[in-house]
Amino acid sequence: MAFKQQQNPKKNLPFPAIIIAIGLVLLAIVLVAYFVDKPSSSTEATTDNTQEVLFWRSPMNPTEIYNAPGKDRMGMDLVPVLPGEENSGPPGTIKIDSATIQNIGVKTALIKRQPLLREIRTIGQITYDEKKLRRISPKFGGWIEQQYVNFDGQTVKKGQKLLDIYSPELVATQEEYLVALKYFDRLKENQAWNVAAGAKSLLQAAESRLRYWDISAAQLKALRLRGKITRTMSLYAPFKGIIVKKHIPEGGHVQPGQTLYEIAELSNIWVLADVYEYEAPWLELGQDAEMTLAYQPGSSFHGKVTYVYPYLKNKTRTLQVRMEFKNTPTFRFKPGMWANVILRAEISSAALTVPVQAVIRTGKRDITLVALAGGHFAPRELRLGAQSGDDFEVLSGLEEGEYVVTSAQFLINSESSLQSALSKMLPTPTEQKPTGQKASQQPAKEGDMSGMKMKMPKSDEESPSMPRQQKGE
Repeated sequence: MAFKQQQNPKKNLPFPAIIIAIGLVLLAIVLVAYFVDKPSSSTEATTDNTQEVLFWRSPMNPTEIYNAPGKDRMGMDLVPVLPGEENSGPPGTIKIDSATIQNIGVKTALIKRQPLLREIRTIGQITYDEKKLRRISPKFGGWIEQQYVNFDGQTVKKGQKLLDIYSPELVATQEEYLVALKYFDRLKENQAWNVAAGAKSLLQAAESRLRYWDISAAQLKALRLRGKITRTMSLYAPFKGIIVKKHIPEGGHVQPGQTLYEIAELSNIWVLADVYEYEAPWLELGQDAEMTLAYQPGSSFHGKVTYVYPYLKNKTRTLQVRMEFKNTPTFRFKPGMWANVILRAEISSAALTVPVQAVIRTGKRDITLVALAGGHFAPRELRLGAQSGDDFEVLSGLEEGEYVVTSAQFLINSESSLQSALSKMLPTPTEQKPTGQKASQQPAKEGDMSGMKMKMPKSDEESPSMPRQQKGE
């Protein structure tokens, strides 16, 4: 049985096909080598163009600067610094791109001039007007027979009867007055001028004594018409007001000069408020005062500062201020009530102001961040004056028309502080040029520790971690 021998297909491959296959393999190798080597060639072209790169800097240590690409002491690739990326302007000036400014929420405010008012807020207490507070005290002794005003807080009108009082001295004086009046009526037609004059003098003396005891002209007229004495005399209110205090009840005995009533007029009231010592320069007489009451929200009342007491309270270290307000016909302002008081004083009609949220207060300095052109920000030290609401008065450090950062300034300030500190450590601009070389600072090879020096202790005495042993131990 005859078998047919199987032929090898490789042996039957024609010679031109082999040549074509080898050429395709070589072409593939060339293309792979070209595309793999292209990024590195582009990098070399960029880095070799020293005219576009100012210097090379370590990404972890900005003070480690080189004039050529390579690796830093930690083995990391150096970062090129291009024109415009270096620090410019005052120390601490930084540049932030617009996308970052939007992401961190940077807001700015315009520095401008505006009226600056100082506002003092305090708590005051309503009290009586002491100029319209009086006491009713008889100038003669006696007993209160009947009281017509007999409780505290009662409202009285001018000329209203308060009480009837019996006084032996008053009864005796009435009798003397009536006797002198009859004697004068009989002798006033006498031809002897000295007799008539003597009778008139006695009558005037008795009448003056009654008047000195605050007996009114109407009561004297009634006594003359009546022609006889009365056992009691009435006392009347000198003006309209309320009874602040009733001291003696009905039936009580009164000594000469003893207080029967305290009456206050409430058409005008005082408000006494305490102001802290540091706010004293903003107080002046005639200053407008605004008062609000807790029991009537939404309503405000206006008055004037009438007196600033010339001493401080030792315990509270506050200055007392007196304000006057007109009361309402229904006596809405009642003594003893507490009120919220606002005092306003004009510091300047056109002061340069900066928002409070734009100021960073460190305790020793006041700093703000000024927004410059091109996304640059620079710190600025300020000298501030008085505070009014949400604004500070700027005495120096800013100019009208500048913009300051009012939001995210703490993030910018931390970067600005870092840049300011690094600017003091970086070489001068002449040493940062690519043509110069930094002394004893060349790019280190990866893993090379030759550039790091470490001082080892020579003996146990120089080692800080081992206690020094005394001799003989």
